[in-house]
Amino acid sequence: MAEFRVNAHRFDPYKNFKFLVLWDGRTVAGISKISPLKRTTEVVKHRHGGDPSSPRKSPGRSEFEGVTLERGVTHDPEFDRWANKVWQVGAGLGAEVSLRDFRKDIIIQVLNEAGQVAVSHKLYRAWVSEYQVLGELDANANAVAIQSVKLECEGWERDYEVEEPVEPSFTHPA
Repeated sequence: MAEFRVNAHRFDPYKNFKFLVLWDGRTVAGISKISPLKRTTEVVKHRHGGDPSSPRKSPGRSEFEGVTLERGVTHDPEFDRWANKVWQVGAGLGAEVSLRDFRKDIIIQVLNEAGQVAVSHKLYRAWVSEYQVLGELDANANAVAIQSVKLECEGWERDYEVEEPVEPSFTHPA
């Protein structure tokens, strides 16, 4: 089976440096790094007394690892707003957590080199378990100040409605 059905001329997989993150129906500004989407399924071993010495194996519970989003520090308050729904200092007894809306569904879109959405994944019922409002500051460094959120989710899946885009072809003038 061909890796690319629509763009048969394409041999290279998609790159990891063009992507978007969406929540609440809009793109989140400045995301520069996303940790891997990883699912681990426990192995359940079982053996009858009369079976050969090696056990049978079957799938057990599956766990979805947390996903970390990093970005440079800006004036965009989206990380703050979401993290504060999980825990807001000084909000008063019973108001520290917004139980009604602290979970969000997230979309991670992988783009091709032309900026077209090529692959998309949906993360379900995500919430902020860690919030780093400001990374390490170093007067001797030459780097961007980074903030991050770690999201816990209850699962993710590929969005199969996102089809392989028809990639533009460019002709060079003579």
